[in-house]
Amino acid sequence: MRALVQRVTEAAVEVGGRVIGRTGPGLLVLICAMQGDDEAAADRLAARVARLRIFHDDQGKMNRSLLEMRGGALVVSQFTLAADTRSGNRPGFSAAAAPEDGRRLYEHFAASLRGHGIPVETGEFGAEMKVHLVNDGPVTIWLETPAPGTDQAS
Repeated sequence: MRALVQRVTEAAVEVGGRVIGRTGPGLLVLICAMQGDDEAAADRLAARVARLRIFHDDQGKMNRSLLEMRGGALVVSQFTLAADTRSGNRPGFSAAAAPEDGRRLYEHFAASLRGHGIPVETGEFGAEMKVHLVNDGPVTIWLETPAPGTDQAS
């Protein structure tokens, strides 16, 4: 699975002109399930997001996690994180999980993050969404679970 994690003072997602999820301060997590991903990958990624030390401590160093600062997360599905841009001008998305798998793993990721005690709100899988955020820092981190058959995460 892939995630683009942004530290935010606030974030919201709307569908059809109506806000359906919001958080702040905390994290906006754009998430994409890849072919071959499973629930274990979603659980590993949720644990990494919950413990990612990107919030300031009392000395101003990025040394606190979402768990420690008791922030929330807005989780938004974004299959375009699977984009392959190695050739041509039109990205390919064949590495993304099939829609039914993507939905299942997106929902599992959000539930797993909640299981860590994080308040989680979500977007709407497959919908045309507008995401509003105030990126704090700015801090933006790319996370990825290991590809099937490997034991390394980026």
